[in-house]
Amino acid sequence: MNLPMTLSYYISRQFVGAVVTMLLGLAGLVSMFDFIELLRRSSSKPDATFGLVSQIAALKLPFIAMQILPFAVLMGGILCFWRLTRSSELIVARSAGVSAWEFLTAPTLCAILFGLIATALVSPVSSVMLARAEALDNAFLRTGGGPLALNGGQLWLRQSDRELTSNGVAIIHAHGVVVQAQRLTARQVSVFRLDSSDRLLSRIEASEVVLAEGKWLFQSAQVIRPDQLPEASRQLTLPTDLTVSRVQDSFASPNTLSFWALPDFIALLDRSGFSSIRHRLHFQALLALPLLAATMTLVSAGFSMRPARRGGVARMIGSGVGAGFALFVVSKIAEEFGQSGALPVALAAWAPAVSGLMLALALILHTEDG
Repeated sequence: MNLPMTLSYYISRQFVGAVVTMLLGLAGLVSMFDFIELLRRSSSKPDATFGLVSQIAALKLPFIAMQILPFAVLMGGILCFWRLTRSSELIVARSAGVSAWEFLTAPTLCAILFGLIATALVSPVSSVMLARAEALDNAFLRTGGGPLALNGGQLWLRQSDRELTSNGVAIIHAHGVVVQAQRLTARQVSVFRLDSSDRLLSRIEASEVVLAEGKWLFQSAQVIRPDQLPEASRQLTLPTDLTVSRVQDSFASPNTLSFWALPDFIALLDRSGFSSIRHRLHFQALLALPLLAATMTLVSAGFSMRPARRGGVARMIGSGVGAGFALFVVSKIAEEFGQSGALPVALAAWAPAVSGLMLALALILHTEDG
């Protein structure tokens, strides 16, 4: 019983060291290219100093590390298992009666632990730092006005409206949306207030609206009800659970939201009428990250445990790297199908990891039986 435990600890230590080395190396390489791109973009911006560009690049580093993690596990696993095979350590272990499943259990659990740490602990930190990096990017390096500017300055949203009836909704459409100093203003506003059966109860037409704390404040608002004359213009308020930051977040990248904040925010988006597909897909991808890390471990083992005396080691390792990139391409294609609605969100997020896991298990079974 001591031999498997000792061997598991030894293989785990080798595996973790190789993965961490690859993670630091690959993240540093990607960050360097990102830093060069930021320098290129800042060349025509007099306010973008070298220190600011360095700060933006440093703030993106945790997010880059999370994106690189599956490849770091793949490359680290290949390096680890290839070293152990070349030194005949795995061959001796298997000759002593230790099966491939026994010495792969520990590194697979380590890979799952890497994924859990990235999802539960690194994700909240990287989301805050990435949000700050994107804010600096929008302020100093981009010419646009942020996420809302990409929508043409228009805003469509739906929120609960229980002032007139239970389970009622209010659909708001506004033009000329401007966000300054955590204050949202818009003009030419139309609000359609519906009951639970989607029957129109009233319509509000206002020249301007301001999103204040817990309410919409309408200026020069006219209330129009079915089969009634329009009411005189006056100031109106409409309660809301939206805030300026939540409206901005709905247009921003889901990567800027913490893993722990995503479920509540997805529910808020659904209530407000915003599309939550991107956020639900990102949440499911974070949940699937531990399984994807385990899959990459088994893929690396299946392609790097071939004894050196059989030859073709370089081809096997190259095939492992190619399989990892193929899995990445498949995951991106599934993500595009998920965002378009052609695939269910859960299927788009989990299918690449599950299919890769099945292929890795089949490859290891073939190698073990051989």
